[in-house]
Amino acid sequence: MEQHTDVAQAARISRRWPVVSASVAVGLVVVLGVLIAFRRTEPFSFDLEWMDEIIEHRSPLWLAPALFFNYAGGGIIGSVVIPVLIFLTLLAFRRPWGAMFFAAASILSVVIVQILKYTVGRARPTDILVHTDTGSFPSGHTANAATMVVVLGILFPRVWVWIAGAAWAILMAVSRTYLGAHWLSDTVGGLLIGAGVAVIVWAPLAYRIAREQQAPHPFFLAKPAP
Repeated sequence: MEQHTDVAQAARISRRWPVVSASVAVGLVVVLGVLIAFRRTEPFSFDLEWMDEIIEHRSPLWLAPALFFNYAGGGIIGSVVIPVLIFLTLLAFRRPWGAMFFAAASILSVVIVQILKYTVGRARPTDILVHTDTGSFPSGHTANAATMVVVLGILFPRVWVWIAGAAWAILMAVSRTYLGAHWLSDTVGGLLIGAGVAVIVWAPLAYRIAREQQAPHPFFLAKPAP
């Protein structure tokens, strides 16, 4: 009992500042959305400069990987197939709280993104290479990627997981601007929303997730001697 109390107290202390930071990140996205709406959805100067550079350096060499990220981060594959596979994999490895964490964070991230898209009503860039829905701010692909990265980084706290995840999220953001689907500020908003929501959802589940991580994995338990 005392050990469980210590784990709970440690979880509360360790999640305090991450939650504060995550709340600030989400707040910054809301402020950015208000600024965009106040500007009547006009892009910022750095958005225009970045898009000009992207268009100037477009080539068939970069189009294929950009399209890969487009399909892997959205549509049926990115929005349904990959999340369901991650959820089922976590359940298969006896991580029900981790699976719940992933599902709740992913759903909440999508809901907030759609609310912001509808509320802000920002127009997408005109030189776009893929089919998209309405509403440019924030980037849903980037938000989904950031949510997945932070959730998996928390569940599997390894350096290589964070490095690979950060690379995935950044490349997703760059691919969205390369395809002309989003302004640079849209992808920044998506990264902040995705990461912030993941940490906020993690906070009330931190104790249970920590206990689940400490439990011996059933797939690796030694078999009794014959």
